[in-house]
Amino acid sequence: MLRGKTRRGPLLAVAVSLLATVTPAAAAAAPRTVLTATGLDRPVEVVTDRWGVPHIYAGSAADAYLAQGFSAAADRLFQLDLGRRRGLGTLAEVLGPAYAEQDRAARLFLYRGDMAAEWAAYGPEGRTAATRFAAGINAYLDWVERTPSALPPEFALLRYRPARWSPEDVVRIRTHALTQNLTSEVARAKVACAAGIDADRVRVGLQPVHETKVPSGFDPCSLPADVLDTYRLATAPVRFTGTGVAVAPAVSAEGSNNWAIGPGRTTTGRPILADDPHRSMDAPSTRYLAHLSAPGLDVIGAGDPSAPGITAGHNGTAAFGITVFPIDQEDLYVYELDPADPGRYRYGGGWERMRTTTERIAVRGEAPREVTLSFTRHGPVIRVDAAKNRAYAVRTAWLEPGTAGYLGSLRLLRAGGFREFSDQARAWGAPAENLAYADTSGTIGLVSVGRAPRRTGYDGLLPVPGDGRYEWNGFVDGAALPERVDPPEGYVASANQYNLPAGYPVEGLGYEWSNPSRHERITEVLAARPKSSVADSVALQADRLSIPARRLTAVLAGLSGTDADSSAALGLLRGWDAVLSEGTSAGTLFETWLTSYLGPAFVQAVAPKALPHVYVPDNAVLVSAVEHPEPWFGTAAARDRLLLSTLGEAYRDLAAHLGPDPAAWRWGGVQTTTFAHPLSPVRGDPAWNTGPFPRGGDWYTVDASIYDPGSHRQVVGASFRMVLDVGRWDASRVVNTPGQSGDPRSPHYRDLAARWQAGETVPLLYSRAEVRRNAERVTVLEPGGR
Repeated sequence: MLRGKTRRGPLLAVAVSLLATVTPAAAAAAPRTVLTATGLDRPVEVVTDRWGVPHIYAGSAADAYLAQGFSAAADRLFQLDLGRRRGLGTLAEVLGPAYAEQDRAARLFLYRGDMAAEWAAYGPEGRTAATRFAAGINAYLDWVERTPSALPPEFALLRYRPARWSPEDVVRIRTHALTQNLTSEVARAKVACAAGIDADRVRVGLQPVHETKVPSGFDPCSLPADVLDTYRLATAPVRFTGTGVAVAPAVSAEGSNNWAIGPGRTTTGRPILADDPHRSMDAPSTRYLAHLSAPGLDVIGAGDPSAPGITAGHNGTAAFGITVFPIDQEDLYVYELDPADPGRYRYGGGWERMRTTTERIAVRGEAPREVTLSFTRHGPVIRVDAAKNRAYAVRTAWLEPGTAGYLGSLRLLRAGGFREFSDQARAWGAPAENLAYADTSGTIGLVSVGRAPRRTGYDGLLPVPGDGRYEWNGFVDGAALPERVDPPEGYVASANQYNLPAGYPVEGLGYEWSNPSRHERITEVLAARPKSSVADSVALQADRLSIPARRLTAVLAGLSGTDADSSAALGLLRGWDAVLSEGTSAGTLFETWLTSYLGPAFVQAVAPKALPHVYVPDNAVLVSAVEHPEPWFGTAAARDRLLLSTLGEAYRDLAAHLGPDPAAWRWGGVQTTTFAHPLSPVRGDPAWNTGPFPRGGDWYTVDASIYDPGSHRQVVGASFRMVLDVGRWDASRVVNTPGQSGDPRSPHYRDLAARWQAGETVPLLYSRAEVRRNAERVTVLEPGGR
């Protein structure tokens, strides 16, 4: 229980809405509040700066984690509660029967293994950190119970109250981590069924070049159309509609950029580290900024709001950032069921019984529902096809001990040099990441981490029979995963591209990697600049030059129009700098042509007519085919006819919808960004949304904007950006969108959105002097009982 000792103002964000923003000159007068918090050993001071970042000064790391949980709950209580309920499968308890199926799906993917092994995987303080973090959330809930007006408005709208946390809640939820490549296995099977396995080269180009084969015993045409429905439901975010609560499919395309520049290539003679993970563009962000300072621990940066520690940031010596390392961590298994007993599946020379458990799902307004969850030796059963006597289960690395999303970062918080950092990072489970690194000694590096299965006799690119012929033989030794340290070029960079060294054994890691364009542009800019500044890296994070646009328009430069529209289109693109700024008219034409016309026409021209499933081709495959047409089109003339006809169609489309004068076309008028609050449809108004903003960039620019091709609304991008001046930490820059707080009443709910839109940042302060000079409020948490 929390007992306030002063009425000058509590920590929680809603109360801050009553206070004027504190300027540096007024920092000495920042409101100070003393509260009593259950579970603390010693007093903790939380200084919140004027950008909403809590700087936590504690007498021990354990107390710092408790205060981190308290601060996260103060800023993000609805986000935390909704995420916990989604992950544990308790949504229907407060939202009603529309969510019962999602609850069942989520429970299939909870961690159900040995908890001793689970806690040990995160290092010596893993369990303590989770325990104290959960206690901090609960301490804040104690305060809310005594101060009902503090409850965020979402709970009143939905008519329920937030639940308390246990330490196990932090680690048992797995479905928010990003893993690969189950959905692609099923898509490839559909392609193989319709047109043969070779046709899949249009959908995704494998790296390195690899010829996959249909596994013996698997029929690609046997998969039910809905085989992944339960999996998708388990991993989907919670969505609401204006007529009630319902589930909508999630967008899964996510990635990130990071780089580190050595001191020999910077204007300051100090390393620079930049990181901008790409996630869904929601309100609030999927990242939460915090500073944890205690004896032996002084780390600042961004982490998952629902977990202790910092995932991307620095500890005063070492800086680190994340990008997805897209290794293959999932497989779909297909089982033959025993006709006489469908609870058994064929394995080896006989039948093996599924393990089942019955659980009760509480449902608001209804009696509880009992559900049966089934598991094979490989994982949760997501579909049973009784008519065909088949069952389907998922094997995924993120059900192994130590794979709670991002919690592996707890091992990195005290790293004092590259070797210590790399050694500790090797235990990282999920999601698989490329960790950029830089430290005050001048060392930079890149370490690839993640639990990578060793597959026996198959490549993981298609579903396989679950009868024992296709098994995982343990996991790749984390110490064997790639790393680079102090390369001769003076920088390292990662953007989810294929980055395995020449000759590196691919088996176990996979063949599906992101488009290389972002990485190519990052390294192009870094290589061209002998000395880079922090401001240069901030600008590079906002870079919107499209390498696919540059390559495709280079091919168009040699063509002549066949009619007025294609001629006008060529004229508009001629001389364009391939920068997808918000105001570009040429870029508006290019993106419309690429997404709506060239892509689909390319598939129709080069893929078998029986292939109905691929409507967006692999961009890298498309661009390469346009540049080297003979293997794909037969002749350059056939390619040119397709380019010109589709270009003319795109021009006519824009003229019909945006007007006949191309000078009035604006890419930012077509593509927009809205940081949408999940409950806006329920409220029936957009007051809690931030935006829409005009938006530049596209899927392949460094400033990534993955947009819905139908609505052109951005759905994924760099909602958090960070550039660290290694060694002069107060000069570091950051932005979190649309703000630090998730409470629509807080001034920090959307105060950073305009800066993000403009490609701007704010300081990420580290020293006590600068933190205090920019303090907005100070809260002292004192130990106390209920």
